[in-house]
Amino acid sequence: MMRAQIEVIPCKICGDKSSGVHYGVITCEGCKGFFRRSQLPSVSYSCSRQSNCPIDRASRNRCQSCRLQKCVAQGMSRDAVKFGRMSKRQRDSLCAEVERHRQQQRLEGEALPTLHYPSKARRDRSPHLIQAPASAYSFPGEAKLASCPTDVLPYLVGSQGESQASGLAYRGSCVSPGSGHSDERGFDSRQPSPEQMIGMGIRPYDPEDTYCPYPSTMLHMEELLSSITRSHRDTSQFRMEALHALKWKLFSREETHAYQCKTVDEMWQHCAVRLTEAVQYVVEFAKRIPGFRGLGQNDQINLLKTGSMEVVLVRMSRCFNTENSTVFFDGKFAGTDLFKSLGCGDLVVAVFDFAHSLCALSLTEQQMALFSALVLIDPDRPCLEDRGRVYRLRKDLELALNHMLHRDNQESLLHKLYQKVSVLRSLCSLHVEKLHWFSQLYPLTVHSLFPPLYKELFAPDSDQTSVATL
Repeated sequence: MMRAQIEVIPCKICGDKSSGVHYGVITCEGCKGFFRRSQLPSVSYSCSRQSNCPIDRASRNRCQSCRLQKCVAQGMSRDAVKFGRMSKRQRDSLCAEVERHRQQQRLEGEALPTLHYPSKARRDRSPHLIQAPASAYSFPGEAKLASCPTDVLPYLVGSQGESQASGLAYRGSCVSPGSGHSDERGFDSRQPSPEQMIGMGIRPYDPEDTYCPYPSTMLHMEELLSSITRSHRDTSQFRMEALHALKWKLFSREETHAYQCKTVDEMWQHCAVRLTEAVQYVVEFAKRIPGFRGLGQNDQINLLKTGSMEVVLVRMSRCFNTENSTVFFDGKFAGTDLFKSLGCGDLVVAVFDFAHSLCALSLTEQQMALFSALVLIDPDRPCLEDRGRVYRLRKDLELALNHMLHRDNQESLLHKLYQKVSVLRSLCSLHVEKLHWFSQLYPLTVHSLFPPLYKELFAPDSDQTSVATL
């Protein structure tokens, strides 16, 4: 592939104009040189914040540590310095991405048709234009998964067969529907630039684009929004009313001290169990996203492996009390000090900061639901087999997001949500880094005491190999 073709894709690190594949990743000359310098033995970077600094064209020189972290997260490696060759799968994926960007450029060069929204008065007179039907939204080509003997598949398909994780398998009867967030909003109506929209993968609405598998009408988008919101509520781990009633039920000093006195491996095991419980609800949510079950089994698992933790962090904001910076944990609200014995205070503080910042957006339940789905359905995740199908599903969600924000006069949320996506990636990379550190210190705990699903998703080097065959 000629360099001119690759340069259609912006730099994966900062979004600037790329100059080709460098160290295994499409980057600009600036990020290429930065990564080369970072490989020198004498170079060592550190972040003065929480290792979650945004990295873009304007801010890439402000924090070298976070910039290097993003380089590594995107796949730049020392091995690529020496060998730098791409597999056939990588080349095919690159060709598909080039074609997507070319299509986007063609769309930008054309006059986009305007989506006409009825006025408030007209909507009041014609509720059928904005109200979704009672039936669940159906997606063309919805497929039923075949049975497969793996550790994660029982969570995905609700199998009653034997598995190492059967004791923790999700059962739909234990889910309590949650209620919505407040609808109060306080954002300006300035629309983000096209560059910001493209950076998140959001494309302008175009009802004549034949890439969309179903009619792009307001009614169909409202149906999709209704279905995803209902799925989000039905798979919420905690009801908002219950959380609100318990918001001032805090751990006492003695109770907090008891958690702090746990050994590192005891606290890690305890938190791994709690995190696994939250992931099981995310798996059930994913199954109910229109179109998700129509993806191949490998792609479903890969999306969950790379995105479930991010959705858990998004959902955590529903369990966060901004008035005293505490989170719901083990039946009460806890501050960062309760997790002291984990030995990773920087990760804990960063997670709390993210929850606080997401709460500040005052997302409605519908916005939270669609954002969670968008975080999970990402065609740029590694190891996808049918990337085009994931891309089309993602585009359906993007169209719905554009419709929802335009309808609610909240276009300014788009860029704010994009910023949260980059923070989520950094947090999950830090989580994996801390897990690797813990695994080196307590390999037997990870191998024998951690929940199988947790090991499947976050510790691929453990004795769990079935995910790759789903």
